[in-house]
Amino acid sequence: MLPVQKHSKSRKRKRRSHHALKPIHYVRCPQCGSSKLPHCACDNCGYVNPKLALQMDTDQA
Repeated sequence: MLPVQKHSKSRKRKRRSHHALKPIHYVRCPQCGSSKLPHCACDNCGYVNPKLALQMDTDQA
């Protein structure tokens, strides 16, 4: 079945207004200063919080 009346462009765009991509939120690591995801370990130094830091391999070849 086809629609009885045409939906206008503005009506269609209002319906799709929440489909836009949202930017990824990054925070600065307090230990080394590189960007990381919040509440996650830093990829560069392994810092999580003052009580916990993950051991990172220094030899990456």
